[in-house]
Amino acid sequence: MTPASVGFQCPDDVRAGTAGVRRPRPVSRWGAARRRFGPVTTTLVAVNVVVFVVTAVSAVSVGESPLDNYRSPVFADFSLVPVLVDVYGQDWRLITSAFLHIGFTHLLLNMLSLLLFGPEIEARLGWWRYLSVYLLSALGGAVAIQLFGDPGRPVAGASAAIYGLLGALGVLLVAARQDLRGLLTLLAINVVISFLPNVSLLGHLGGLVAGLLATTLLVLARRRVAVQAAGLALLAAVLVVLVLAMPVPVTVLGL
Repeated sequence: MTPASVGFQCPDDVRAGTAGVRRPRPVSRWGAARRRFGPVTTTLVAVNVVVFVVTAVSAVSVGESPLDNYRSPVFADFSLVPVLVDVYGQDWRLITSAFLHIGFTHLLLNMLSLLLFGPEIEARLGWWRYLSVYLLSALGGAVAIQLFGDPGRPVAGASAAIYGLLGALGVLLVAARQDLRGLLTLLAINVVISFLPNVSLLGHLGGLVAGLLATTLLVLARRRVAVQAAGLALLAAVLVVLVLAMPVPVTVLGL
């Protein structure tokens, strides 16, 4: 017999009563993080961190400090250099640059921002809309740099996606008629920081505008998934066409 809170129970009856009860599965730290912060946000943080580690290791391989990851061959191959995109057709730089950071402080600040704002936006938009806004914001920053930036200067464009998320959150707060003062204050501080040396103001503004546009499309086409997908695809196409239609000035090439 099996001791119970009141008297004893037959072992066969206990087994029959618990046969349909599922045992809780142990949750890993990764699974707990995905539940708390959202699967897309957690994955984006992981990808950014992995890319930073790869660039740091690559810097060490050529005799540089791992904190000077921007001196690595991998950074040179993935960063956004407008003239290389336009003249040599290295279009992948428009996206790969969105996962690059210059130094550990840059990575830390961006990832903290992503963990702060990302889960809220992911919960409101859903995973695929949220990921689309993130990538379109990164692309918008790259397009702004490609069109108006220094053609020969390498740029790490991860912050463009973060600024796009700030714009997305602003649109969502307006749609929900919530207070914007805190977000506007934070955005104003970040815009001021964008004027500091070696910071890409163009990338930040391009990401912000793209995030605003993408999220506005989603809000206007609420509950119409096909229209939302078509609108985001159209915005992506417009950004790509802008890059392809605007060549680098020939003076830059020395022609």
